[in-house]
Amino acid sequence: MTVLVTGGAGYIGSHMVWELLDAGESVVVLDRLSTGFEWAVAPEAKLVVGDVADRDLVGRIIRENKVDAIIHFAGSIVVPESVADPLGYYENNTCKTRTLIETAVREGVPHFIFSSTAAVYGGAGLEPVREDARLAPESPYGLSKLMSEWMLRDAALAHDIRYTALRYFNVAGADPKGRTGQSTPGATHLIKVACETALGKRPFMQVFGNDYPTPDGTCMRDYIHVSDLAAAHRLALQRLRDGGNSLVANCGYSHGYSVLEVIDSVRRAFGHDFDVRMGDRRPGDAAAVVANSELARKELGWTPKRDDLDLIVNDALAWERILTTKNSARN
Repeated sequence: MTVLVTGGAGYIGSHMVWELLDAGESVVVLDRLSTGFEWAVAPEAKLVVGDVADRDLVGRIIRENKVDAIIHFAGSIVVPESVADPLGYYENNTCKTRTLIETAVREGVPHFIFSSTAAVYGGAGLEPVREDARLAPESPYGLSKLMSEWMLRDAALAHDIRYTALRYFNVAGADPKGRTGQSTPGATHLIKVACETALGKRPFMQVFGNDYPTPDGTCMRDYIHVSDLAAAHRLALQRLRDGGNSLVANCGYSHGYSVLEVIDSVRRAFGHDFDVRMGDRRPGDAAAVVANSELARKELGWTPKRDDLDLIVNDALAWERILTTKNSARN
């Protein structure tokens, strides 16, 4: 059987492809390459360039490759952009996911793993948030993902499909073997931005707000290494194949770091200071979001291996240097 990874040429998706291949799985990637890269897809995986909303294409991929599971990463992920373009986010994240679910049901795919987000909680406070906490997205991005969760829930009740929705907290780092990492130009991820600034790829970086109700006034987030996140998906797939029921679970480390603490970690890894400037708050940013990940650890048997901010930053910085070499070679 084969696993279909949508968005498998992107940041998290490309790590997922390597995780599956390393575990002996057969993988086909569907990506329209709007933000992903063909070179980021492991050569052992089959890449199809196309859109998840193309029913005929997706159906053909499922049939020709005997797909028994879909891991769905494709979508838009920038919170401020979603505030500026809500309809675009509902189209790309919600409407297209609905079409993909419909195609999976029609073609008899029994297992579906969905890339959700901690943004479904909105501002959750300093205490780790559980899956049964109040759902109050503060951005169209968060709401677009929550609506997709609801569609999966209802589809699983009506059809022969079971799913796992993993609510990611802040994904960071890169493949420890240097095979892939965050490569999107103009990415907004804090650790990526700080590493680019340290290496001189940006003249300075900005901290968006230092008056939040947190210990140092800057936003706090739970940073999870992308390799640990990919491992959680692989375990979720195994659980579904073993007959596990549908599940919604957080993926994080259950403790947070502030923006300034992350910047300090990058300074330590780089060995020098760089230009950091204070700015105003951004629309849609919550003060603090930290995971309670007990459910994922219990249900998936997930034991994170890279729960260390300095390790995450060092892997990210190492990838940023590799990416510089790659880009120089292409130019």
